[in-house]
Amino acid sequence: MRKSIVAIVGRPNVGKSTLFNRICKKRSAIVDFEEGITRDRKYQDAEWSGIYFTLVDTGGIIPRSEDTMNQAIRYQAEAAISEADVILFMVDAKTGATDFDIEISHLLSPVRDRVLLVVNKVDSEKDMFEIYDFLQLGLGEAFPVAAVHGRNCGNLLDELIKLVNPVRDGDLSYDRDKIKIAIVGRPNVGKSSLVNKIYGKDINIVTDIPGTTRDSIDSKVKYFGEEITIVDTAGLRKKVKVKYGAEYFSSMRTIEAIHQSNMVILMLDAEKEIATQDQKIASFAQRHHRDILILVNKWDLVKKDNKSTGEFIQKIKDELPFISYAPVMFISALTGQRVSNVLRKVVEVKAASKRRIPTSELNKFLADIVATFPPSHSSGLHSKIYYCTQTETNPPTFVFFCNNPKLITKHYNRFIINRLRERFPLEGVSFRVHIRGRKGEEEPQKL
Repeated sequence: MRKSIVAIVGRPNVGKSTLFNRICKKRSAIVDFEEGITRDRKYQDAEWSGIYFTLVDTGGIIPRSEDTMNQAIRYQAEAAISEADVILFMVDAKTGATDFDIEISHLLSPVRDRVLLVVNKVDSEKDMFEIYDFLQLGLGEAFPVAAVHGRNCGNLLDELIKLVNPVRDGDLSYDRDKIKIAIVGRPNVGKSSLVNKIYGKDINIVTDIPGTTRDSIDSKVKYFGEEITIVDTAGLRKKVKVKYGAEYFSSMRTIEAIHQSNMVILMLDAEKEIATQDQKIASFAQRHHRDILILVNKWDLVKKDNKSTGEFIQKIKDELPFISYAPVMFISALTGQRVSNVLRKVVEVKAASKRRIPTSELNKFLADIVATFPPSHSSGLHSKIYYCTQTETNPPTFVFFCNNPKLITKHYNRFIINRLRERFPLEGVSFRVHIRGRKGEEEPQKL
């Protein structure tokens, strides 16, 4: 079962980013009195009463605007609306229902069954009378909140989780024992061509137009008895504004595909620079502990010498240092160059993710690194790691027990992670590290 997607939409400066931060319990989106601060869609996992969902903050919609940026923001918001399971339509109690609000309500009318009308800036009981002005929008009763103070936000979330999939912490949207790969990357990087070449036939439409693939497409293939599901993700949902939209990673189908997979193939274009959207894709996959393989496509079109491969790998490490552990392959999805090796590498990475390292080996490893570089803390307090063990596989989870988790710094945690990768065969594998004290207190370290 996948996490539901909840999009917050509305005209500029009604408090969408403030509500986004309130629900996510962190200052993730920039908030300012100036209109138009939020432009791209922003994603964040959120939780209420043990139910998890993905929240999306969008830019303010200005209907019928001729300004290029406003048109682009509207395109991003419309994409969010088309993909969301629940839509929070925010309006402002202080200004009442404006012409913009009415036009946005017309945009939402076809999906009114997925819309919760949220009236922001209802700071006290005296503002409650203002909410009745919004009945004219035809989207049902309005839900009053004050996002900046948190007033009534808990009641809003109680209502919201009735409409989302009941995904709880630890729920997986994929089978641990089977390989499900999300092929992700910018539009027109060659994702569909790769899938077609792996299958040996045209199962996906391929053109030179970015955004030809409009939805995530699942296909299955057998590789030496191993069933592998390959998900070709959409770069764009529509051909509208293709020139602008092609520059953006923010595709909900890509995020959904990563959530439903246990491995990610990030495709890069050998003829183009590594872009921000490539970094966002890689970061999202890494933060959600997905195993990662990097494919550099269109390598046949690059003028090469004996240094080209090494230089490109170094560029990847410089631009994507947080996934420097991911294996890199240079392919041509068009000609089939080295495509036959892709599934072999996939199986190798997944086998490493399923491997269990004996506790005796881990403790020998721990003794070696502590002897080389013992943990220390700026306070001068003594910190000691007693032993470690692997508690889970796929993804591997390592637990280190110490006298006080707070004395193990982030720098030392990174040192442990790097040494683990050097000592054990974990190429392409994303793993978790937890630091625990003797009394059970825990400081989970994010990888």
